[in-house]
Amino acid sequence: MIRTPLCDLLGIEYPIVQGGMAWVGTAELAAAISNAGGLGVIGGGNAPAKEVAEEIRLAKELTDKPFGLNIPLAISEHADDIIALCIEERVKIVVIGAWRPGDHIARLKEAGIVVMPVVASVALAKRLERQGVDALVAEGMESGGHIGDVATMPLVPQVVDAVDVPVVAAGGFADGRGLVAALALGAQGIQMGTRFICTTECTVHENYKQAIIKAKDRSTMTTGHSLGHPVRALRNPMVHQFEELERRGVTEQEIIEFGTGKLRLAAIEGDVVNGSVMAGQIAGMVNDIVPVEDLIERIVAEAEEIIGGLQGVVS
Repeated sequence: MIRTPLCDLLGIEYPIVQGGMAWVGTAELAAAISNAGGLGVIGGGNAPAKEVAEEIRLAKELTDKPFGLNIPLAISEHADDIIALCIEERVKIVVIGAWRPGDHIARLKEAGIVVMPVVASVALAKRLERQGVDALVAEGMESGGHIGDVATMPLVPQVVDAVDVPVVAAGGFADGRGLVAALALGAQGIQMGTRFICTTECTVHENYKQAIIKAKDRSTMTTGHSLGHPVRALRNPMVHQFEELERRGVTEQEIIEFGTGKLRLAAIEGDVVNGSVMAGQIAGMVNDIVPVEDLIERIVAEAEEIIGGLQGVVS
């Protein structure tokens, strides 16, 4: 069995973590992943505390395994309330987008919560380790949604070498080959987002899932560079229009107004033409929609087979 110290830290069976995706990472998906031995993560997004509380309580009804909550500090207007909610509801693990974390880390740690920020640079990883985080997710630019500017392959080993806490590799993972590659880079597990969208327990609109199934290796593009917060999504009329607005140099406020609500439009309403279908470059490798348990078992079995074959080669 593939088991790393990360599994002991998070209380999970397999070193597979779900990316905390707004409108996608619901209690249903998070609970299914946790029940299958990974770490499910509820995507807090910019939702108010009342809505997040409902998701946390539903997840508790659906699983008795550990699950996490993702709080993207760069976009959440309710971060203080959500932190307080996590403490009140005794959420075991919190994944934060660590943009100006302030005193949030200290508050969570004082409550005994495992804190695992997402980082896109070595400098941020080192700074957060000094603040006492328990683990880090090193996320490369191949990921869907909000991204940094360093690719996964060079980012992960540099972060691993720079810190002493466990590192989870994110950005471009969908199968057992990726898990083995991440372990070879020194990571103690992988985070997957796009691959988990195409599971039966994921509640997003079927159109969103089918858009990913149809994607190829060059089907994604990034926008939002003018705002300082690039986002990767599948190419469609909406993102091309977003790109055109940035090219024309319209005001930041106009761009923000245009982009607001576009992820929900695609994920919940199924408008994959005018909505933002956030997905990573790995979308081109996603070819089926399967139950979460089957997916995780498939990934682990493939990884174990590869490692077994490598042991034979090395010996």
